[in-house]
Amino acid sequence: CLTFQLACCCGIAACSLCCKCCPKIKQSTSTRFMYALYFILVTIICCVMMSTTVANEMKTHIPFYKEMCKGIQAGEMCEKLVGYSAVYKVCFGMACFFFLFFLFTIKINNSKSCRAYIHNGFWLIKLIVLAAMCSGAFFIPDQDTFLNAWRYVGATGGFLFIAIQLILLVEFAHKWNKNWTVGANHKQMWNGLLALVTLILYSIAVAALVLMALFYTHSEGCMYNKVLIGVNGGLCLFVSLVAISPCVQNRQPHSGLLQSGVISCYVMYLTFSALSSKPPETILDENNRNITICVPEFSQGLHRDENLVTGLGTTILFGCILYSCLTSTTRASSEALKGIYATAETDVARCCFCCVPDGDADAEEHVEKRGGQTVVYDEKKGTVYSYAYFHFVFFLASLYVMMTVTHWFHYESAQIEKFFTGTWSIFWIKMVSCWVCVCLYLWTLIAPLCCPTREFSV
Repeated sequence: CLTFQLACCCGIAACSLCCKCCPKIKQSTSTRFMYALYFILVTIICCVMMSTTVANEMKTHIPFYKEMCKGIQAGEMCEKLVGYSAVYKVCFGMACFFFLFFLFTIKINNSKSCRAYIHNGFWLIKLIVLAAMCSGAFFIPDQDTFLNAWRYVGATGGFLFIAIQLILLVEFAHKWNKNWTVGANHKQMWNGLLALVTLILYSIAVAALVLMALFYTHSEGCMYNKVLIGVNGGLCLFVSLVAISPCVQNRQPHSGLLQSGVISCYVMYLTFSALSSKPPETILDENNRNITICVPEFSQGLHRDENLVTGLGTTILFGCILYSCLTSTTRASSEALKGIYATAETDVARCCFCCVPDGDADAEEHVEKRGGQTVVYDEKKGTVYSYAYFHFVFFLASLYVMMTVTHWFHYESAQIEKFFTGTWSIFWIKMVSCWVCVCLYLWTLIAPLCCPTREFSV
């Protein structure tokens, strides 16, 4: 019986090995969960490889460590298994894994085809293939050329991942406002909700701007911080005025302050994140002692416990990356990137409009019980999400994780323990992301004015 259950790991019912008491799960959900689990596993390995603390503990507590390193040809002290080069190789294997599945799953429309069965099952075999790809990258000849070329590929993919998230954020803001505006045509309650949420969003944005001006500036320095806080605050005000201008309202009646409020809050978040990632400045006080400025005084005490800050911060960061991957791989999101949006007439106003799963109409089409957790086969008539787009997003996320863990362009001195000490490359990447987000939103407002003969959906 145990042999039979283990064999099921290679089939399409891996999740049915769970207890009967577990609630039923859809096939589309379980498949995405398994791929996400693989992604988390490799990400954890990358973080361990970048940790000098773990490397030192392994040298101290593992018997015959030196002999083991020589046996697996990883260097005298396993130096080939740590550092940025090792992370590049492991992420190369993971990226290749997802990219091959992206090519393999193009134009799959339902779960009945042979390719769909492979996508939705054979988990043990896939895990072995993933491990082989990650390990095989260590045997690529001419490592220096490979690392230099792969670094540029990783940077391009990482920037593209950021761009996709920014595009989907702008799409989310428009969809939110359009959905609630439709409800306002039937009930005045939705107008009140629109006004309340808009007020809250702008209150948060203004409060964040004021707090950053108080804690991240100093009278004798912090010129970068002062200029960038002022510029980003001015950009938020500018896009808000553009959104409610008569010329934009004539072409896009669904445009309003709610979208601008969402974008303003996100811009403030990126500004805060960028300022927190910037290397601190030092000046001489009246006693000729070096003092740190441009960072809050209370944060200096927090950064003393580097292991706690790094562990908690890294967990939150990669949790957000995983959430972005899963939420941006729905069919609605993939269609939004192509410029296809649901029309206002087909939307039903609801508070949690973004949480409605795709394909509910077919959710109960086929239910199968195999002695364990009940699996609902909800993709017989059509896929709930785009398989190819799902793998492509995880391919880009693999590159983004690679660049993030290795501090982007400061890879040679990168350590996971110093993940939040701040580097100029991370600072400018976040700041440029902030400006790109504003430009994307601004383009959705002025595009109908620049191209009056073309029909725009948002």
